[in-house]
Amino acid sequence: MAIAATTRPKKTEPRLCISVPEAGRQLGISRAHAFKMAQSGELPTIRFGKRVLVPIAALERALQVAPSH
Repeated sequence: MAIAATTRPKKTEPRLCISVPEAGRQLGISRAHAFKMAQSGELPTIRFGKRVLVPIAALERALQVAPSH
């Protein structure tokens, strides 16, 4: 008799943070450039131990005030 695998329902709650590489993909920049921007403070980040995350709300605020070329 086979045991059916249980699947967890997908969370529908919005994510509060994304990874630096994911932020780079969404901004259309390279992973390396996203980390450089995070290190310089141009990309807003928070740190959980060794993990560096980009709060989505802070990123959206930063994009709203960014000067356009």
